[in-house]
Amino acid sequence: MNNREKLSHLIGLAQRAGKVISGEELVIKAIQTGKAQFIFLANDAGVNLTKKTTDKSHYYNVEVSTVFSTLELSAALGKPRKVIAIADAGFSKKMRTLMN
Repeated sequence: MNNREKLSHLIGLAQRAGKVISGEELVIKAIQTGKAQFIFLANDAGVNLTKKTTDKSHYYNVEVSTVFSTLELSAALGKPRKVIAIADAGFSKKMRTLMN
């Protein structure tokens, strides 16, 4: 199992643990309130969503990853999504180590 697959499984685990915030508006709100530790943005997301998410993330100093496509991100979550926030320090730390 490679690191991308492990990362995908970890997103699913975080989802079941209730540590994933999904949906555009909820993710933006999570970034602004400081709940978001890490952002996964689909690499094929629309221009507006990409700009809005990356601008907010840079302003509030939250790391954004675009390693997954919409299809892969949706498969990891079990529902169609283009952007998610990880709201747990432990999960986000492990995800960063898997990506490096």
